[in-house]
Amino acid sequence: MSYTDFKTLETIKSLNDFLKDKSYFDDGAEATQADVSVYKAFQQEYPHFARWFNHIASFTEEFDSLPAGKAPAASAAAAEDDDDVDLFGSDDEEVDEEAEKLKQQRLAEYAAKKAAKGPKPAAKSIVTLDVKPWDDETDLDELLANLKKIQMEGLTWGAHQWIPVGFGIKKLQINLVIEDALVSLDDLQASVEEDEDHVQSTDVAAMQKL
Repeated sequence: MSYTDFKTLETIKSLNDFLKDKSYFDDGAEATQADVSVYKAFQQEYPHFARWFNHIASFTEEFDSLPAGKAPAASAAAAEDDDDVDLFGSDDEEVDEEAEKLKQQRLAEYAAKKAAKGPKPAAKSIVTLDVKPWDDETDLDELLANLKKIQMEGLTWGAHQWIPVGFGIKKLQINLVIEDALVSLDDLQASVEEDEDHVQSTDVAAMQKL
């Protein structure tokens, strides 16, 4: 059944029954566009009532202090008791309490379900790093040894190879795996380039998510 056609009272009654045990239209833990669509449809069909309802609801904290209004068709005896009448009776309060209780219950269930799944695996990337020496006289073994001395949480060094770049010079190309939340590539490259006796520069040759 469509809950966006409010031209008949049947829709309102049906929607009221539908929402008796739900805090939100999609039965989730928070409002969605489905709630917005139904609300806007109702507001469009009954703009004056919606305006009045929202306005009166804004006085929630002041209900008890509002002055008594005129009864539209009350008997004289009932009129005398106006001061004792709760215009927003206990039934509404009970409904509000039940709705809030249901909302909190669903939030707790959602949190428990999320916790049961456990933490998500850490996001990781595999990176290929090019490390360029100064010249053909640079001690490449020392360059590699100094590089692997760099240890960071979330960093794992992998396989490497030496690639000729011309004039007898070879660059180091090394693979590594990083946890994205723990390792900054900029910081890592800066640490490698601190070996100024061996390293001229570094470049990220390739990177992909694991």
